[in-house]
Amino acid sequence: MNMQEATSIMKADSYKMAALSEDTRNNILVHVKDALIAHKDEIFAANAKDMAAAEENGIAASVKKRLKFDEHKLADVTNGIDELIKLPDPVGQIQLKRELDEGLVLQRVSCPIGVIGIIFEARPDALVQISSLCIKSGNCAVLKGGKETANTNKALFDVIYSTAVANGAPEGCMLQASQHNEIGELLSCNKSVDLLIPRGSNAFVQYIMNNTKIPVMGHADGICHTYIDRDADIEKAIPIIIDAKTQYTAACNATETLLVHRDVAKEMLPVMAKALKKHGVKLRGTAEAAEIINQAERNMSSPNGIEIMGDDDFNTEYLDLVLSVKIVNDVQEAISHINHFGSHHTDCIVTENNETAALFMQLVDSAGVYQNCSTRFADGFRYGFGAEVGISTSKIHARGPVGLEGLVTYKYKLYGHGQIVDDYATGKKQFHFKDL
Repeated sequence: MNMQEATSIMKADSYKMAALSEDTRNNILVHVKDALIAHKDEIFAANAKDMAAAEENGIAASVKKRLKFDEHKLADVTNGIDELIKLPDPVGQIQLKRELDEGLVLQRVSCPIGVIGIIFEARPDALVQISSLCIKSGNCAVLKGGKETANTNKALFDVIYSTAVANGAPEGCMLQASQHNEIGELLSCNKSVDLLIPRGSNAFVQYIMNNTKIPVMGHADGICHTYIDRDADIEKAIPIIIDAKTQYTAACNATETLLVHRDVAKEMLPVMAKALKKHGVKLRGTAEAAEIINQAERNMSSPNGIEIMGDDDFNTEYLDLVLSVKIVNDVQEAISHINHFGSHHTDCIVTENNETAALFMQLVDSAGVYQNCSTRFADGFRYGFGAEVGISTSKIHARGPVGLEGLVTYKYKLYGHGQIVDDYATGKKQFHFKDL
């Protein structure tokens, strides 16, 4: 069966999936959690094969960290399922109820999107999170994970799919795409797939967007910034930037650029540089920033140097222990820099001045704008969404970490008693709008 045929079956089953009760969907998730634990030895064995292959192929350590699926990752995803079950049902929520005229009542009601194709990086826990969110929100899911975790993904998918179907989900509730050429086939399924969510490199996401008629939701880059304001508390600033850069460098919400207000640059930069280098972070910066840091290091008799970079280099997403550094004149310049070079993902200001913070948070055009905390908080699980299917930097439909609310749309339901438009067009009747 090819992708067109398979997704056509899913489309037909998506209406059955959408009609499942909240109790049924939650019950499926309970059994999925139990099944993952019961089959953990098989899953870990499959992951061992993927990890051995990654070692043989010289996969980078940062990527191998994502590939690993062990007791810790299993505990994370099963705890995530528990939290997801507790969340309110996103389906069937009445968002608007309005009487247009006597006996003519309009409702806007949330409903699943339908068939969602998610193409994600080589991270087995993502498969569990994505499939669980789709089950909870009543959506059918086409899942395409990275080839580096093919064995683990298959083991996880088989457990989740068989458990879901055994507990009331239609057979077309999930489909695993395992071959690379199936991505191209999926892109052509615009009659049966309602939404695509790609997770990966800028080039990959752009390729998806440029080669399909299916609506695409996601983000291409994760160029996040932390701005140290003139009124920053250095005791707060250091752990914030260390966490934002080093807690998980391969994540799209890791800070890639440090901006520092000119008035505190000579005080802040040397301390920041010393702390970052202790954590293995290589610094790149403007000539001005480099001079301050290098001068301080010469005075401390520990020259280490900082690579000088030009303005055009600030659009780089490192996903590694590398950080760009720039001095700015004020918060307005920081805002302009972020809006120009950033990816509209997540950006933070460190300041004790709430007026400055309010200005920053109003004018920075990003899905997440923070004050005095790490950019690494940009995550569906940390927002209480029950994990996420991805991050969106779009402004339409969903923005930021996409959890349950981002996986539903709505329909209008109009309840009448024989009313016709002609009566209103000719003036026989008039609308009397009243919110109920």
